Amino acid sequence: MEPAPLHLLPMASSYRGELSPACQQCAEGKKMVLFVTGLCRFRCFYCPVSERRNQKDVVYANERRVLRDEDVLEEARSIGAAGTGITGGDPLGVIDRTDHYVRLLKGEFGAEHHIHLYTHEPNPEKLQRLARSGLDEFRLHIPHYLWGPLAASGGAYRSVLEDAPAWGIRRGVEIPVLPEKEAELRRLLTTLDEIGVDFVNLNEMEFSETNEDHLHGRAYELDPSNGWGVRGSRAVAQRVVREMRLTVPVHYCSSRFKDGVQLKQRLLRRAERTAPAFAERTGDGTVVYGVVEAKPSVDLARLGRRVGELAGVGADGYRVDFARRRVELGAEPLRRVAGRLRFPAWEVEEYPTADALEVERAPLNSAAFPADGGGGGGT
Repeated sequence: MEPAPLHLLPMASSYRGELSPACQQCAEGKKMVLFVTGLCRFRCFYCPVSERRNQKDVVYANERRVLRDEDVLEEARSIGAAGTGITGGDPLGVIDRTDHYVRLLKGEFGAEHHIHLYTHEPNPEKLQRLARSGLDEFRLHIPHYLWGPLAASGGAYRSVLEDAPAWGIRRGVEIPVLPEKEAELRRLLTTLDEIGVDFVNLNEMEFSETNEDHLHGRAYELDPSNGWGVRGSRAVAQRVVREMRLTVPVHYCSSRFKDGVQLKQRLLRRAERTAPAFAERTGDGTVVYGVVEAKPSVDLARLGRRVGELAGVGADGYRVDFARRRVELGAEPLRRVAGRLRFPAWEVEEYPTADALEVERAPLNSAAFPADGGGGGGT
């Protein structure tokens, strides 16, 4: 049988066969990432999970720290999520919590809200439980030292993948491409083709703040032409997708695709739904506005009214952020009056995320320069 046509995606990604529904939603920015725990007993040397999450039992919905169920639901609404990807750590390590979130999301957004899950653990009982709760798809991470025919120690992974169709759930495999293991990867893909899994996702192996020492210690190098990708990972993945004659759909996802397409589209969707009307939305998914900052001793509500009056904007033309002690308004109105303020005024570019990560800022008046940060008396 002839293999499916090769489809090229932006940022050097590609695939043959049909993309999984979850991958389609990710590419459109419609998938919320629900990180249910940072705990994982497998401790893969290439794990890229950040320091604030790695091996910590914390929950995040996208960039929002989750302390209650409503945090998850609010974040899903903020991007108009059509689905959720549950990840970690290993979600099966906190099965009760994971099951709760599957039921919560299905109950709130309906059966059509597509939920997929990543796991290292080939546990049929846990996966069947989640399937009964509404999980649509799981992606099994097979350890690199088991790649091949999935016999002996890999038999548990084979059994789960063979049995899953009877549970009414889609099953796939998602693994990073270790450049020195091309032969083992090819044997694994042949085995997965024989089993008839629904799809295989190959991720570019990449450096992060938490794995770089481990990767350098194993002689991996950064690909200077490919962001944070590991040298050789992309070449092996592209060669495998291009050359192997498989019936199983295979998708290679580059590290740059995750940032330049998936994340960007999610940011654009969030900015559209959450950014104030006075903010400028950029093509990269960030937001730009003017900011006036004040010390804790300042009456921030009063300052907001005064800045709004001075800039000539109505009550809907500015907002007061009490948590960050600042007044926000359009950058252009603030530029016109910043020189008349004793408070530090800035033009700020941020991500429209719950953590509002700042990209850059530019001072708009002299008060933004003093070492003490300004914020004295008067307007």
